[in-house]
Formats: sequence, structure tokens, C-alpha cells
Amino acid sequence: MDMGNQHPSISRLQEIQKEVKSIEQQVTGFSGLADDKSYKRLERVLTKQLFEIDSVDTEGRGDVQQARKRAAQDTERLLKELEQNANHPHRLEIQNIFKEAQALVEEKIVPFYSGGSCVTEEFEEGIQDVILRLTHVKTGGKVSLRKARYHTLTRICAVQEIIEDCVKRQPSLPLSEDAHPSVAKINTVMCEVNKARGTLIALLMGVNSDETCRHLSCVLSGMMADLDALDVCGRAEIRNYRKEVVEDINKLLKYLDLEEEADTTHAFDLGQNHSILKIEKVLKRMREIKNELLQAPNPPELYLSCKTELQGLIGQLDEVSLEKNPCIREARRRAVIEVQTLITYIDLKEALEKRKLFVCEEHPSHKAVWSVLGHLSEIQGEVLSFDGNRTDKNYIRLEELLTKQLLALDAVDPQGEERCKAARKQAVKLAQNILSYLDLKSDEWEY
Repeated sequence: MDMGNQHPSISRLQEIQKEVKSIEQQVTGFSGLADDKSYKRLERVLTKQLFEIDSVDTEGRGDVQQARKRAAQDTERLLKELEQNANHPHRLEIQNIFKEAQALVEEKIVPFYSGGSCVTEEFEEGIQDVILRLTHVKTGGKVSLRKARYHTLTRICAVQEIIEDCVKRQPSLPLSEDAHPSVAKINTVMCEVNKARGTLIALLMGVNSDETCRHLSCVLSGMMADLDALDVCGRAEIRNYRKEVVEDINKLLKYLDLEEEADTTHAFDLGQNHSILKIEKVLKRMREIKNELLQAPNPPELYLSCKTELQGLIGQLDEVSLEKNPCIREARRRAVIEVQTLITYIDLKEALEKRKLFVCEEHPSHKAVWSVLGHLSEIQGEVLSFDGNRTDKNYIRLEELLTKQLLALDAVDPQGEERCKAARKQAVKLAQNILSYLDLKSDEWEY
């Protein structure tokens, strides 16, 4: 196209489209809420561009009208995507869970750093429940949701880590101020570091509007400078004391860069994470073994070799680095359950095969339990092959079959026979585990 002969209105529309395109990535990756400053800024920019597009004079020309229509559609699409990102039901779910964590911190942790008694078990259990629920929020691969979940998890896990580090440490500090004049200053700084720890937690959780990350960073850096300036006169114990306080400050400074780190490293995208790739490799091999086993004309021939390899896969999962990421921890937990369930299936099949070889008199209740185990083995094979969700008819059928077997076990009367009691207890546990595994397979969890 001869750009020199291009209509000025089309040139202007192309300039506007270029400006809109420059913020497209910010819009598609927006992970905040509608009341965030960044949301209002992006909304304002896009709305301004719409007004600019609308003000372009088409002079009645069809090509300019089409160009203006396309430019308006592109801008409106981004405005709509921005609004959807901020108001997505799963984004709001993440925010509601985060509010619960905020309430926990305000109630249990802020008083702790203001001279309260101690961190309670109730808080530890509550924060762990919040983390677990966040890992189960579905993102559907949507970048904005992945970022929101990652940012929220990162902050909450950081708070958990700060508190655990503080509570579990049992240092021989502070030193007596009689040891050296520098000790008094280090003791003072250490008290300030503890206050800063509480301030940082409040900042990470958004429950302190009187402080900023930048100011806290300056305060902590100032403490570092004060410690560096101290003359410890070559005293090893004082030097080690100062070193420990410096390490505490460095740990706190690390948490102030969490948001920037998440955006620059794309750590929220676990699809390319080394640990996740390793877990996926294990799961791929596990599925191959499962298919070989379920389709084999003579399965007993494969039991030993399959179990040996599956035990090796469990070992590989144990070596996976969790990187302090609860999503990776959950992925590994689920993978272990997948592999362990297949091992349990083989164990039961082997036990049933061995039982056929021994024909002898046995207690009727014991026989009834083994009858149920035979049915559970067949159902477990179907559950292993199941690949659907909880609305599938097959899911409902399998759930009903397992419930029926639990009722059958409940009806078994051991008549005081200890061996029968133990067998029934194990059978009930197996049925419940298969039910839990069916739920796990159908909950559509993703990284």
C-alpha cells in the first residue's frame, strides 16, 4: 500500500489501534479487582481511545467507516475482557477466601506482634485450610486467574512462613549488654525487626493502610546500615549475633518483592514448571501401566512387574521439589494417590487370586466380607478407567455401587470374631478410599 496516499482518518485510526494494542497484554493478564487503581487506569485509557475513535471523521467513505468500526470493536473487546477478568466468579472466590485469611491475621496475628500471647493452633489450621481451598480454585488456564491465585497464595504462604520461622526458632538471643557496648544496639535493632515482622505481615495481607512496602524497605535497609556500622572488635559471639539479626532482616526484605517477582518470572504459569513436568511424566507412565494391566488377557502375569515399577514411581514423586508452592504440593499429593490406588488394586487382585487356591471352612461373616471385596475389586477397576465429572451418569452409578457395598459391609455381623472384625474394618476403609478416589478423579482440578 502506498502509505503516502492513505486517508488521514485511516492513519489516525491505525495510530489509536497501535496504542490500544500496547496495553492489550496488561488487560488480558489483569488479575486485580474493579476497585484497583490499575483497573481504573486501564479502563480510563480504553474509554479515552473509544472517544478518540468516535471523533474520527469518516467523510462518508466506506473504507474509513469499516476501519473505524474494527477499531471500536477491538477496543470494546478489551474493555469487556478487563471487566470480565475483574468480576470473574472464580476471581471473586479467590478474593473471598483471601478476606477470610485477612480476618484470621487481624484476629490472631496482629495482637501477637502487639504483645499478645502466642500463635494458636486455630490460626495454623485456619490458614492451612485457606491455602488448600485456594489451590482448588479452578482457573481454566486463564492467565488472569492463574496470576490472581498465585499472588494470593504467595502472600498467604509468605505469612505462614514468617510466623513458622519466628515460632520455631529458639535462638540464644539476646546477648547480655554487659558483653560489649555494641550488644545494646543489636538488641534494639532486634526488637525493631520483630515489630517490622508484624508490620510486614499486615502489609502482605492488606490489613495495614498506614504503612507502605517502600517505607518498610527503607526502614529495614536503615537497620542493616546501622548493624554494618557497628564495631564488634573481632568478638566472634557478637559477630554471629549481628549476623543472625542481619539474616532476619534479609528474609523480611525478600518478601517485599513478591508481587514484582510473580509478574517478571511468570511463576504463576505452572504448565512449564520443572516439578510439575516431572509429576506429569510419572502420571503418564502410571496411566500406561494401568492400561496395560486393565487390558491384559492374563493380568496376574503382570502384577509383580507392575507393582515394582509403581513403587519406583512413588520414589520419583518423593524426590519432586515442592518449591514452597502449595499447588505443586497438591499436584504431588494427587499423583501419589493415583499411583497408590493402582498398587492397592493389584494387591487386592493378588489376594483374591491366592484365596482361590485355598479351599477350607471359614466363618460365614468372613466369607461375606471376602464376597464384598470381590465386588469392590471389580468396581475399583471401573473407577480406575473412569474419566468424567460428577454430572456423568457413570459417576452416579459407580457412587451408588460403592455405597451399596458399604451397606453390605455394615450388615455383616462378626459375631465377636476378631478376625472378621479386622477384615470388615479393612474392607470399609478400602471402599471409602475408592469413593474418595472417584471424587478426586472427577473434581476437575488443575494447576
